[in-house]
Amino acid sequence: MRSIRPSSTARRGGRTRRGTSPVLAAVALASALALTATACDAGGADASADASATAADDGGRFKIPDDLKDRLKEHGIDIDKWRDGAWKDWSKDDWLREANEFINPIIEDLWDPDRMRDAQEPDQEVDDSDISGDRGVTDPTPEPVQAQAVPPSYHAGAPTAGKVFFDSPEGTMVCSATVVQDPANPGKSNMVWTAGHCVHAGKEGGWYRNIAFVPSYNDAGRPAEELENATKEEIAPYGVWWGDWAQTSDQWIEQGGSTGGDGAAYDFAVIHVTPEKGGDGKSLEETVGAALPVDFEAPAVPRTKDVTAIGYPAAPPYDGQTLYRCQDRPGRLSLNASDPTMYRIGCSMTAGSSGGGWVATGADGKPALVSNTSIGPVTSGWLAGPRLGPEAKGVYDAVSEKFAGR
Repeated sequence: MRSIRPSSTARRGGRTRRGTSPVLAAVALASALALTATACDAGGADASADASATAADDGGRFKIPDDLKDRLKEHGIDIDKWRDGAWKDWSKDDWLREANEFINPIIEDLWDPDRMRDAQEPDQEVDDSDISGDRGVTDPTPEPVQAQAVPPSYHAGAPTAGKVFFDSPEGTMVCSATVVQDPANPGKSNMVWTAGHCVHAGKEGGWYRNIAFVPSYNDAGRPAEELENATKEEIAPYGVWWGDWAQTSDQWIEQGGSTGGDGAAYDFAVIHVTPEKGGDGKSLEETVGAALPVDFEAPAVPRTKDVTAIGYPAAPPYDGQTLYRCQDRPGRLSLNASDPTMYRIGCSMTAGSSGGGWVATGADGKPALVSNTSIGPVTSGWLAGPRLGPEAKGVYDAVSEKFAGR
């Protein structure tokens, strides 16, 4: 899914494109940018808010705290009716926006192979004048880097990569995402990192619905024409994992938009997930066999040799069904004088790769997630992602603490 802003920057969401190397994508500066807002507006979740839907019990039903039920009733929301299709009502009064109003009841088999394969991204164009406010810390536009297909099986080469699916007022959408470590549950993480615009609509809306993560989507790397009759096990070999909590930055919720790069410097989110059908008691990390640490101390001025952006680009010339990666040395991109400088790399990946992880070598010499794909030009030459600082660490720690001991 891809929502492209009316000018030259495109926020990546929706189907993925090719990626060049490990896991990282940055967005370059140019005069005709289109922001792909992948119908996910990141909502700033209150770390201490306890009014979230907790783990699902049998039948795939969430246990909803009474105070949240009362607030949902104020919105006219009945959970049983929600599962029967009431979630399709996107009237403003029924679109939950606040951090402590996030709900995402499991609807078994909603994400079938056809629905996953057909997920798209909305297109919105942006004006060049929307990309302004350079503080003098923007490096020259990087040379385009052609994304490279990740060899199958994806699980063997990129076990932490996958797709995030969700529903928005524009329809069924898709982004990319990464399994990350959980400090409170070492070796047993159920945490996924993606872009804020893949879970929340930002200042003009609220939380997206039916948010689910599929690790190693289409693990065998089969071309789109061969997926017409694919089984769910072939498309999602490690299962479908529903978000039982999502959190993004307050800045994305308050500032995020589909035009001009609004909120892009804070366009990150963490989703806590649970298996659709109960699973075998194993966590997501145990199921896929890996989870990346997150580096919140990467320098504002990139000193790393290169980063790898990874994702499932969906906008042409890609179709969103196969995994790609780009590898490049990051530069700096400044969109607004009041916001942190972002990272940017050359990369041909398109919308759909939004939310995909950027991986670099950490201080211990091992791979670590340092950013995620947020925006890129409509002409697909580069990608940009937020620098993960204190705000990102606050979101990450809040989700980890919320599920500590569970």
